[in-house]
Parts: sequence; C-alpha cells; structure tokens
Amino acid sequence: MSYTATPPLNATVAAVTERIRRRSAGTRADYLGHVDALRTRARGAERLGCANVAHAFAGMPPNDKLRVVAERAPHIGVVTAYNDMLSAHQPYEGYPEQIRRDAAALGATVQVAGGVPAMCDGVTQGAPGMELSLFSRDTIAMSTAIALSHDVFDAVLLLGICDKIVPGLLIGALQFGHLPCVFVPAGPMSTGLSNKAKSKVREQAAQGLVGRAELLAAESQAYHGPGTCTFYGTANSNQMLLEAMGLHVPGAAFVHPHSELRTALNTEAVRTALSLTRERRDVPIGVQVDERCIVNAMIALLATGGSTNHLIHWVAVARAAGILIDWSDFAELSGVIPLLARVYPNGSADVNQFQAAGGPGFVLRELLKAGLAHADVATVAEGGMAAYGQVPSLHAGKVLWTPLPEASGDDAVGGAGGQGRHRGAGPGVRRAGGPAQGLPGRHAGEGLRGRRALAGPARQRHARAAQADTAAGGAAGPRLQGGAGHRRPHERRVGQRAGRHPRQPRGAGRRPAGQGARRRHDPPGRRGRHAAGAGARGRVGRAPAGRA
Repeated sequence: MSYTATPPLNATVAAVTERIRRRSAGTRADYLGHVDALRTRARGAERLGCANVAHAFAGMPPNDKLRVVAERAPHIGVVTAYNDMLSAHQPYEGYPEQIRRDAAALGATVQVAGGVPAMCDGVTQGAPGMELSLFSRDTIAMSTAIALSHDVFDAVLLLGICDKIVPGLLIGALQFGHLPCVFVPAGPMSTGLSNKAKSKVREQAAQGLVGRAELLAAESQAYHGPGTCTFYGTANSNQMLLEAMGLHVPGAAFVHPHSELRTALNTEAVRTALSLTRERRDVPIGVQVDERCIVNAMIALLATGGSTNHLIHWVAVARAAGILIDWSDFAELSGVIPLLARVYPNGSADVNQFQAAGGPGFVLRELLKAGLAHADVATVAEGGMAAYGQVPSLHAGKVLWTPLPEASGDDAVGGAGGQGRHRGAGPGVRRAGGPAQGLPGRHAGEGLRGRRALAGPARQRHARAAQADTAAGGAAGPRLQGGAGHRRPHERRVGQRAGRHPRQPRGAGRRPAGQGARRRHDPPGRRGRHAAGAGARGRVGRAPAGRA
C-alpha cells in the first residue's frame, strides 16, 4: 500500500536542514561553480588532444574505439574496490565483464578506470595493520580521483561496500561532481552460525572450556562465504545510507551476491547510469548530493542505530560537496527520529532478517510517510525517494518494484515494545514517548509484527542463498572476518555508552564517576579530553565517535 501525498516535513528536520544550508552557503556555492564549469565542457573524446585520446582508448577493442570516438557512444568508467581479502568485495571479481556486456547491449562502452585499496578491519583488528584503517579512507578518495582524472567518462559506476571504502569512493567521486555516479553493492553473505551461538562459544573459549580449534570452527561458520558480514556494522550502515541518499538502484543493498536478482540489479545499475548522462536526465552527483540528501543519510543512520564511525565519515563526505555539518546536527535530529530497526548488535536479527522484514525500503517508507525525511531530492532512480520505499523482485528476467506490505513481519527486527530511549541502540537514538513523533496513532516500528525467526518464504530464500554460497565454494575452509567479539573495538553504535563492549557483563569497563573514556592515543593525564563539544558520554553529537 503506497502513500499518495507527501506529508509536511518535520519542523526539526526542516530547521536542521536550513541551518546547514545557511552555514554552507559560501562553500556550497564555490563547489557548484566548479561543477558547473566542468559540466559545460565538450566530451572527453572531443575535447582532449589526439595523443591523449589515442592513449585513453588504445587498449579497447577496435569496435569499441569506433563507438566511443566516432559514434559518440556514452562511455562508462568503473572504479572498483575488488580484492579477495574482503569477503564483501570478492563478488566484484566478475562485475566488469557483466558491466561491459550489459553496456554493449545498451549501446555504450566501458573501461575500468582504476582500482582502490580496500582493507578488512575484521582481519587487521588487534594487529599493526589496523593503524592504517582510517588513513585508508583518504587514500581511497585519492585513488578514486586519480582513476577519474583520465576525464573521458560520461558516467561512473562505483564498486565498493565496506567501512572506509564507500566514504572514500564518495569523497573522491564528488571531486568530479559533474559526472553521474551509481554505487553498485554486492550484498551480504547468507546467514551462518547465529550470533547467540557464536557468542556462547566465545564465552566458553574465554573460560578455557574449548580450545582454538573449536573457536575457529565457530567463527568460520559465522563468517563463511562471499558477501558482507551479516551484522549491522559500518559496512552495512554504508549501504543503508546510500539507499537514503538515492545513490543505489532502489533496494539493491542487501540482496545476496549469488542470486538472480543481484545479477539483474547489476544490469539495472548500468541502465540507470546511462539514464543520468547529460544527454538524458542530466543528474550529476555533485548536484544530487545536496543538503537534503546529506540530512537523509544522517536520519537513516539514526533510525537504524548505525555505526558511530559515520559521525566522522559523513562530516567529510558532506565537506567534499561543499556542505558543512557537525555533531550538533546529529544530536538535534536524534531528538525526533524514532528507532525503526534493531539489527545485531542492537538486536538478535542479522541483516538478512532485516531485509526479509522489509529492510531499507520499510525504514525509508516509514520515515517519508511521517515527514521525517526529505522526499524532494534527486535520486539515481526516476521515481525519487518514493522509489526507495519499495522492494525489488524478479519477474520474467526483469526487475520490478512493488510496494511493501503496510506491516512488516518481524517485530524483533523492527524494535518491539518500550518507549523512550532504547538500551542497546543507545541513548542517542530515541523513540518518542507514546506514538512516535510524526507517526500518528502508532509506535515506531509497530508495523513490524511477530517475534519469530524467518518463516515460510523468507526461510526458503535464505536456504537457497546458503546453497549458492556452498556451490561457489564459499563455505569451504576458514574465512575469519573478525576476532574475539568481532565488534571492532573502535566501533560503537550511534549513542552507545563508551567504555563497555556490547557483550561485556554489566559493570565491566566502567570508570570512576567524572572520569571520561580514554582513547587509545590519549597521553596520561588527558583522559576524556576530546573534540570541542564533547561532553557527557553516549549522546550523538556529544560523545567521541571513536577511531574509524
């Protein structure tokens, strides 16, 4: 059941957006001036010198050279974060071949413009490599800009998912804001060992009741195949934010890598990128990512209890588009945005259960219906933000989007019961007392029914996904994506109290009253001294976001 009228925008959301717009007026105008200057130039194959053009297309098949130069066919650049170290990025290995095939069928040409580094924090945590993690984001941004500096493209496909990769790709792409860009995800691995069972083995290992072999076996059953880790960490928060910004094909975030629907969504990404070019819809990323788009991402983070790393990353993403946000903006929005999803470690469900219960589409639809998100933003999909409140499915080989049911099927995913602040999601993410603000006559998440595991068709879908993993060899051998606890020590939920790991016993890790959390690199005598504005722990905008 879809809504037909756009409700008035929530007053707080409108006020925060307007404050950001005023604050950013000068830097945004400078940025858009740069974008406009680039938009008015001739295509690269016609603008560059003959030697430059010859170098650019020397490696292409002769027919493609003819099409892109003489026939002026649209030319897509691909920036990929493929490697075999990240289970989330392993499926990208075959994407360039599919993209070339799909583009050729649509009368376009393709080149892989460049690759960017991508590291897995789950592999490097607790090791020296972890020290490179945050720095890698800016290296990825620079690598993206280097790839696009060849300057012969009409549109861009960005292949990346994980923690620092998506922010880096986005920051780099915004330096070429005159180009339309579509992010292409690969989806999560199928559900493995449950979080409860995994935690039990970890507890037994800590007590000396089981050895390394048993612990490794449990971890390898949890992180077992190609695709994103299934907890709601930074990688999957990235995907939720890209949906809220309209930078994905709608509903693409959490579809399994080896499903037929994923293949069809990849084809749709190529078609969508071509529809955004100057000769057609003309939606460059630098214009698309405006103040409303950034605020939608902030709202989606709060509504799902996403990773606090984004309090760092999205400040940088916004700045790359000439937009200035700070933690006070997150803090003010957190007062009106209800918590609409409870995904591990905020709840027991993983992202596959979240997807089966409605996923990003359900969250975005509810926010739009309540006037808690901007509906009037440019998106890569022609239907605007309303298209992101629907769910994709495959019919006769084609992707169709249909409205979600009015109520989803899993209250454990949607955040059942209770009012006010949610313990687990963190005090910085709030649900309004009584009916959720902007959601007349219903509690936030009330539409997510029935505290039960995946049932019927949902269970069958995930059984098929697990079979696909096994067929692809993903279940063979250990593939550790994390270590003890797997929640990265530098990563907390939005609003979660500092100083205690989500799985530590109550009281563990607490410090004496008045003593703030100590960061890893704080010198003695400087405990709890953080960025300007940092005060009481555990509030969005007032707590240190931790290392990213």
